[in-house]
Amino acid sequence: MAKTKTAFVCQNCGTNFPKWMGKCSACNEWNTLIEEVIYKESKTGLKRNYSDHLAKKPVPITEVSSDTAERIPIPDDELSRVLGGGLVPGSVTLIGGDPGIGKSTLLLQLGLRFKNAKTLYVSGEESANQIKMRAERIGDLHDKLLLLTDTSLERVMERIDETEPDLVIIDSIQTLQSPEIDSVPGSVAQIRECTGELIQFAKESGTPVILIGHITKEGNIAGPKVMEHMVDVVLQFEGDRQHLYRLLRSSKNRFGSTNELGIYEMQGSGLKEVDNPSQVLLSQRDEGLSGSAIAASMEGARPMMIEVQSLVSTAAYGTPQRTTTGFDQRRLHMLLAVLEKRCGLAIGKFDVFVNMAGGIRVDDPAIDLAVVCSALSSSEDYPIPGQTCFAGEVGLSGEIRPVTRIEQRIREAEKLGFEEIFISGYGLKGLDTKSFGISIHPVKRVDEVFTRLFG
Repeated sequence: MAKTKTAFVCQNCGTNFPKWMGKCSACNEWNTLIEEVIYKESKTGLKRNYSDHLAKKPVPITEVSSDTAERIPIPDDELSRVLGGGLVPGSVTLIGGDPGIGKSTLLLQLGLRFKNAKTLYVSGEESANQIKMRAERIGDLHDKLLLLTDTSLERVMERIDETEPDLVIIDSIQTLQSPEIDSVPGSVAQIRECTGELIQFAKESGTPVILIGHITKEGNIAGPKVMEHMVDVVLQFEGDRQHLYRLLRSSKNRFGSTNELGIYEMQGSGLKEVDNPSQVLLSQRDEGLSGSAIAASMEGARPMMIEVQSLVSTAAYGTPQRTTTGFDQRRLHMLLAVLEKRCGLAIGKFDVFVNMAGGIRVDDPAIDLAVVCSALSSSEDYPIPGQTCFAGEVGLSGEIRPVTRIEQRIREAEKLGFEEIFISGYGLKGLDTKSFGISIHPVKRVDEVFTRLFG
């Protein structure tokens, strides 16, 4: 009989140590080492023999078929956009997000809409009654959606073999337990073993698998980092539970772009897809107030108009505060330094608060110009005209740098009824400004923008 070997495994990064230590030397986290069995003679024979769908011997690359697999269309436009046009047969997708953000609702809703395909929904966190109550609230029930409440990987794989589903949803991967590993569910070894078994099943059978993953307090997917390398697609479901909107982003996609964004609105009847986020985010705007500016942003291939709100006030405690919501705080510090150095605005002694309306988080540098204009508008208490928007990156010398896909940004602003847009004067090559029904103002420096806006 093989001898059992154990090691102390960090539950944060997955590093092995021969003995227990209070602090993991790899990730510098305290009290994360747990003793786990790393080798043990198999008792159950869980490893299955799959049919030989893949070549088992090396072949010249010139002889490998390059036919791309046809994607499986899904009845969710936002999820389909983020995935790159639908599910790829045999792919494994991992979705992570905060507790209560709507991960289970999103995938249960997908299963309810998949009426022409058999879906197996495996839950280790809720009972069948709880799942049915939610399903009755968010969609129409049908016989193609099969529920399984179990946490044993061995039994789950047996049921998959029996039902032969077209789509498998696991909620969540941290609740599954393999009898091959002598440790508790959710440990590094268990997650790695269960994920590997499901990936092998997906690749051999061609059945797409979607996994729900818990996240840590830092916002990372719980478990070993190697799990994110093993799967094909990693999605993050974000949003503030105090706001209605949820954002679906892709941080890894072997079959498409990682720049796409899906937007949902949380309602009592489930998650509703937002087809035109610009119109929704700008619907509750008061045009007569200072400190507000509209930015023409891009999320992947989708243009979005976002309202930037700024408040500049006298520092109450002597030390000015810099607070942002949905925007990089370090970038705000840089933009305020540019305002003070290049434009002579004494803003160093004021508190500055910046907020992206609607709970949206933005990383597009084209929003810089809207941020500095909204800050100046609040500082001078002079409102920016409501039909004016901005698209430009601000450099350290105070220059307005060109941004990508400027034509799409202008088209979106024109479609929503804006009358004028400020863009970089350095990116006009190949742009026919006369073909648009909106007034375009090319500017090269920040002070030039301020002169045109406030005189």
